[in-house]
Amino acid sequence: MSPAVYALHACALALLLAGLRELLFGFEENRCSMTYMFEHPEYRRIQLPRHVAHQYPAYGLYLYGEGMYAQETRGLKLTGAPVLFLPGNAGSYKQARSLGSVALRKAENMEGGVHMNVFTINFNEELVALYGGSLLRQTQFLHESIRVILRLYKNCPDPPSSVVLVGHSMGGVVARALFTLPRFNPRLVTLILTQASPHLAPVISLDPHILEFYSSVRQRWSTASEDLQNVSVLSVGGGYRDYQVRSGLATLSCPANDHNKLSVVVTAVPRTWVSTDHLSIVWCKELVLATVRAFFDLIEPETQQFTGDVKKRMSVLNHHFIRHPVLLPGDQPVTPVSFTGTPETWSEVNTLRLFYSPPKEATVQYFFFALSSRRKAYTHFYCRSSSMEMSSWIFGCTQMNGSICAQAVDLSWRAELLPVYKVLTLSLDELSAVSHLVIDASNPSESQYIVECEWQREKSLTMPVPVPHILSFGLTASDVTINSSGLLHSIQLQHFHQVYQAFKITVMCHCKTTKDRMLNIYRMKVPWFREDSFHTAGFPSVTEISAMLHMARSDNTSSAILQLHTAPNCQYKVSVRTSFPKVLGQILRFCGPVLPVYMAVVLLLALKRQLSVVLHTGRSVAMRESIAKGLQPHKLELPVLLFHLLLRQAWFQEGWSTLGLPSVDSLPLSPVEDLLQHEAVPGQDWPHLISLSLCILGATVAFWGSTVLSMSVHVMSFILAPLHRPSVSRHCATFSPPAQFLLIISLVVLGGVTCGALSITASYLFHLYRVLRLQMTEMSLSHMLNLVPQKTQQNTENGYSSAEAQNKPKESNGSPFLSEAALHDVRDDLQLHLSVSTLLTLPLMLSAPSLIYWSRNLRYSVHLVPDPWWPHTVPLIIASVLLINCTTLTLSHSKLMLGLTFHLLLPLSITMMTFSPLHLYRVTHFLSAALTLLATSCYL
Repeated sequence: MSPAVYALHACALALLLAGLRELLFGFEENRCSMTYMFEHPEYRRIQLPRHVAHQYPAYGLYLYGEGMYAQETRGLKLTGAPVLFLPGNAGSYKQARSLGSVALRKAENMEGGVHMNVFTINFNEELVALYGGSLLRQTQFLHESIRVILRLYKNCPDPPSSVVLVGHSMGGVVARALFTLPRFNPRLVTLILTQASPHLAPVISLDPHILEFYSSVRQRWSTASEDLQNVSVLSVGGGYRDYQVRSGLATLSCPANDHNKLSVVVTAVPRTWVSTDHLSIVWCKELVLATVRAFFDLIEPETQQFTGDVKKRMSVLNHHFIRHPVLLPGDQPVTPVSFTGTPETWSEVNTLRLFYSPPKEATVQYFFFALSSRRKAYTHFYCRSSSMEMSSWIFGCTQMNGSICAQAVDLSWRAELLPVYKVLTLSLDELSAVSHLVIDASNPSESQYIVECEWQREKSLTMPVPVPHILSFGLTASDVTINSSGLLHSIQLQHFHQVYQAFKITVMCHCKTTKDRMLNIYRMKVPWFREDSFHTAGFPSVTEISAMLHMARSDNTSSAILQLHTAPNCQYKVSVRTSFPKVLGQILRFCGPVLPVYMAVVLLLALKRQLSVVLHTGRSVAMRESIAKGLQPHKLELPVLLFHLLLRQAWFQEGWSTLGLPSVDSLPLSPVEDLLQHEAVPGQDWPHLISLSLCILGATVAFWGSTVLSMSVHVMSFILAPLHRPSVSRHCATFSPPAQFLLIISLVVLGGVTCGALSITASYLFHLYRVLRLQMTEMSLSHMLNLVPQKTQQNTENGYSSAEAQNKPKESNGSPFLSEAALHDVRDDLQLHLSVSTLLTLPLMLSAPSLIYWSRNLRYSVHLVPDPWWPHTVPLIIASVLLINCTTLTLSHSKLMLGLTFHLLLPLSITMMTFSPLHLYRVTHFLSAALTLLATSCYL
């Protein structure tokens, strides 16, 4: 191969590594505080009914405790509010210690003995995100565990009627799956809080069982949700630090009119404002504190159990996770507010802006603003305060008595808590019954804080800025300069609404004076999803913001907004540039799980190239060369694009559905509603360009992967060569027909009795041994000294007459002559079988989670039930065994069947690209069909 081929694949590999670096490391450092246990944690196992323990021997139910509390609950006489923690994929039941320990410390400071009992389930650390066969079993055990927990409170004066569920990762999906069980009573669970749970779709679909599980859950919560209106669900995504479950998958797919279901990214959670990785979301102190505070606010003091009032439940969840106004839920005064104080404590503000910092001594101070003179010129009133102690601080006066407000309504509940201060933006159109706005700037605790307020015009609040094209590679920028005369500015990032867009925003702040100024807060706000992120900056400062999206917008009706809470009389320069490495990171974040599909497609095209060479020359070529010359993306993308265009036609889509054909898979770049309906959005052709990019990346992975496999085979054969007798035959490590038949029967029985993935692994190892022996034979022949050059031997044979050729010497000193043709034959067979081994590697990798799950549960059951790889992979096992005896010579003799296989590989690749991105397990079926055709060509 030419150096240009290596250079091309090296550049593509560099792009792939750059994207992986952005995906795995291109985010802020972990700013979560660690939660610590003050005493030694204890997990008391709860005895289950005999039939439950017999049916689920690998699972267990535990009660968390520390110190004296653990001693008090030794007899399981419980009086608290029950909370059940569900671990996720490969998660431990001991992950409940952060929630349990913080809840215990919180209960020590509560009056009236209000506390929580934190339970946790041991799911045996199963890989349920990769093997979906145990998801239903976990759901059924969860149902039994809830019934056992509620029976523990039978002697309690006010026993609980429901259990609050906290699910991490797949544990949150299992919690929602409870309601799909036919005998489950929905009243047993009224509140579910999930952490980094992929509700929308599985991260990777390695078997049909996980997709069937998701389908049943989605159908239950979307179409038959009338009896689930009283169930509150809060889903929290981890942000960009969580590269295992992207936050877009944490969206709840529920009807739009169901306001009891909330989805939020942890960066937008008040008093948290940090991004968490997939594990730290469990122990992140900021998020755990928000969760525990919400739970204790939901406990009724009279019964010491969780409230059944849906409105109160949603009010508390909105307060702690969505919009924190500092004013506690339930403290909003219903009756009008009256003020006391002398006229000297009241001051009218006639300027456009108020700046006030109280003196150090305790004071009483009120400021009021007249609305009558401002309604025509201004549309909004903006105010912020750095005082977190005073929850009620801004009021709308409905009755004035001279210079004193006699009666007012509290507007503080409309405020919002930001990382440094609380802010409030009021629309004057909504204050028709209010004559004045009153700011309570009293300082009873003698603390230092700042209050700033100003009048604003709606037109001057937002400035549109078009973002650069994603293919500008950061060479062009969209710049805007703000000479700040106000406290709030918003930059609308026009046309920024797709997940494959990524920008680096630089905000430069310069002020003449920095005395008595609040810090700047830069907020990336996404109108259609709660994924806001915050950055705090001082004076002067240069702040870099990574602008990316967790959820796309199907239309261009709204765009992301950069909200600047600024200081007056300062200059802000904002520059927006495309970050190409972050674009690659976003593509891998959303489409990385479908990369094996493109690898398989590239490998099939490489096999097609090899068969073409065998068909015309009788020889074979290296896998790397086949990948380099066989990759023709236009032959793949054009038919797929044409098919998608046809599906946009109503008549074609109707006919397709009438025939009962499967839905077409698309890249997971579309918004929620489009992904659920499996529909392509008209005019969205960018996914096809991204598909082309993924095809190139898949070719790069296949190219270097085959190189690594070839080098590994060479090293292993060198190590194992002393253990084998040298061979010079191309038929080394082959089987006789009876032995082949016996091996096939043995592997089929092995898979049926134990695990289908085990048979796949065994057949792969048998074929790998054939490759190793061919490599040993190639090494032996290449180092022999008595090889006769092929051309010399042919010329010698041509010099004999036909009679002489029959009597020419075949041996020398009792040893037969070996021609270079024997070495070439072995090398041809080696390249062919290396290609087959590369293809077999994909099913091996895709079935590995099932094999791991089976091996870890071997002590409970020898047979894997359900088995996603049995009996569907029987043709793959048969083909892999039959291909052990295959050679390029037998392939070249099968002109008809080999030609048919050659022509069928391209349609097979196109079909795989069309139907496998969201059903990854189908890759094995397509590879099985291709290898079956190849094995048939060897024998027909």
